[in-house]
Amino acid sequence: MDLAGIQQELRNQKLDGWLFFDHHQRDPLAYRVLGLAPRMATRRWYYLIPAVGEPRGLEHRIERGMTAGTPGEKLLYSGWSEQVDCLRRMTAGMKRVAMQYSPLCAIPYVSMVDAGTVELVRSLGVEVVTSAELIQVFEARWTAPQLASHLEAGRRVDKVRAEAFALIRERTRAGAPLSEVEVKNFIRERFAQAGLVTDHGPIVGVNANSSDQHYEPTGETTAPIRSGDWVLLDMWAKLDQPDAVYYDITWTAFCGDRPPEEMRKVFAVVTGARDAAIACVQQAVAAKRDLRGYQVDDAARAVIANAGYGEFFVHRTGHSIGVEVHGNGANMDNLENHDERRVIPWTCFSIEPGIYLPHFGVRSEIDMFVGDDDARVTGEIQREIQLL
Repeated sequence: MDLAGIQQELRNQKLDGWLFFDHHQRDPLAYRVLGLAPRMATRRWYYLIPAVGEPRGLEHRIERGMTAGTPGEKLLYSGWSEQVDCLRRMTAGMKRVAMQYSPLCAIPYVSMVDAGTVELVRSLGVEVVTSAELIQVFEARWTAPQLASHLEAGRRVDKVRAEAFALIRERTRAGAPLSEVEVKNFIRERFAQAGLVTDHGPIVGVNANSSDQHYEPTGETTAPIRSGDWVLLDMWAKLDQPDAVYYDITWTAFCGDRPPEEMRKVFAVVTGARDAAIACVQQAVAAKRDLRGYQVDDAARAVIANAGYGEFFVHRTGHSIGVEVHGNGANMDNLENHDERRVIPWTCFSIEPGIYLPHFGVRSEIDMFVGDDDARVTGEIQREIQLL
């Protein structure tokens, strides 16, 4: 746990403290930020880090040690009234305290504390505010080794993507049988050979299946891939090593030499939206201008809406990326949620606008890393439809 860093950030955000709470492992974020080994908590525990001064913990007498290894005094309780009294002592003199709470559940990734516990803390005369920005600072920022792991994963994933497209080209040009699930299994095998791991996927979608944003072929649902088909590959993986972070991309291709005009048009709109979002981030970072996740979504969505396809862009523009493919930093989102979190240095996120028509879908996904003074796309960028 970075106690000094947490307390400095609390002061930066003009907060009196950060109150952690868990019961039955509801909040994995608390364990990670505090550096605790996850344990089953059958009784409630709390840990309060003040902006200034010594932290304090509160544990049930029959489950002592839930916050062992963290600094500060550990108060003990047995009954509910004693618990409330201890919480009152811990928060005495505090006005604004952050918890893993999100107003109106705007940021579900952070909304871990139940409404009743928030009500309990508020009953003590303390204003409870969201810890979303704090979580981002201490959960979403990468280290230099993590950035290196991402870049290396990108090189390997991009190579596997090229191999998968080569397989599709070879089979479809020869008129030989090939299915979505065969390509999926080919990618997973190449991932393993390249020292990459993933939680699930990839998405291999042909024609109408490419419009299903979370489609994943199985032996029962797979479709054939033939000459004249449209193919979407969405691939994400990370190095098989501790603390590695994900690389996540989507590319599209046409099995032939002459894609229909509609496909070319939709591809141009989607990649234009992607590039508008990239420019939005890069310009804000270069100017050292405050940038929020929803503003990046707005930049991409405007391009698609102005082209007349707004109703077919049905998801956010991008998500935070970390040790999990969907991380805990700012999302590029003003559709599913209004994400007002800052885009901060040493974080990474996807930019992946899409248009999903009944007979085919186009998504173009890249990853962006924001450094101290610049923002960059971390892998290859698809500029043209892949012709297979």
